[in-house]
Amino acid sequence: MSSGKKSYNKDYYGGALMVLVGGSAAYAARNYNIGSLDHMGPGYFPFAVGVLLALTGVLIALTAKKKPSGGEAALVGHNHDIPDFRGAVCIILGTVAFYFCGEYLGLLPATFAIVFISALGDRNNSVIASFVLAMSMMIVAVVIFWWALQVQMPLFKWGM
Repeated sequence: MSSGKKSYNKDYYGGALMVLVGGSAAYAARNYNIGSLDHMGPGYFPFAVGVLLALTGVLIALTAKKKPSGGEAALVGHNHDIPDFRGAVCIILGTVAFYFCGEYLGLLPATFAIVFISALGDRNNSVIASFVLAMSMMIVAVVIFWWALQVQMPLFKWGM
């Protein structure tokens, strides 16, 4: 029945790639002054992001499930012959919409656009769920970027 060979899905390999990229970033950041939490040096942020990326990759790889065998894949309804581009197209369109909305309409419409359009890329999300997520992220964007970080982007604007 089982050949003894483990066959993992794309989560395992994606997690391993994240560990590799995160570890490389953290390793490269050691050439810069990292500093401390009170006095961060130029290497602090790349080091911290690299470590967090590597840890996230480890968690993703550890939770990866084995691929179902041929018979199980048919029962689940996977069709590996036809690629699904919906997610990629929605993420690209969301990013383009963020750029134009940010340039001509402001932070809140740009945040709504990128989250709403990108969330539609997941077949499990409904339009209502995407709308609620986008509205929630608008609140987060105001608190983090506009209020706490004081990013110089107006909440609303019209035109150039």
